[in-house]
Amino acid sequence: MKVILNDHVEHLGERGQSVEVKAGYARNFLLPKGLAYLDTPGNQRLFNQEQKRWQDMDLVRRTAAEVVRDQIKDVVLHFERRAGEKDVLFGSVNAMDITAELAEKGFEIDKRRVHLEEVIKELGAFEVEVQIHHDIKVNLPVHVVRPGEQLEPETEPEAGEETEAATEAETADE
Repeated sequence: MKVILNDHVEHLGERGQSVEVKAGYARNFLLPKGLAYLDTPGNQRLFNQEQKRWQDMDLVRRTAAEVVRDQIKDVVLHFERRAGEKDVLFGSVNAMDITAELAEKGFEIDKRRVHLEEVIKELGAFEVEVQIHHDIKVNLPVHVVRPGEQLEPETEPEAGEETEAATEAETADE
């Protein structure tokens, strides 16, 4: 079934594109949600009439997304979770946890806009991509620590300082 996309659809196309999709996908998802029209001459004319309104609306959305990007780029998310001896969490930190923490900081982001390859299952520092607009993305630092602890910054030994491993290696050689 051939449809004209009325909005950006992830992994399918941009607004205004005419794409071929399966009939069930069009009937059950795209058409009821207003994300597409059937590709007919009448709908082509309707789409062309609405083009200016959509461009203005997209400009407003993009401007708002840029403002949010500028505000959110300095946010660091901290999670306290219980963990075992090998720093494996009893549970995990997922997209819903991240959106809840962002909501507490005043940013309403849909959990589907938080891109995690896998849920976070260990202590440490991570980068999470948040898609604010279909072409505006921000990487946020996420720190997961035990309750009452703070993340220890990994520091390089300064010149002249020896690490324990280097000291032990020298002792073993002697």
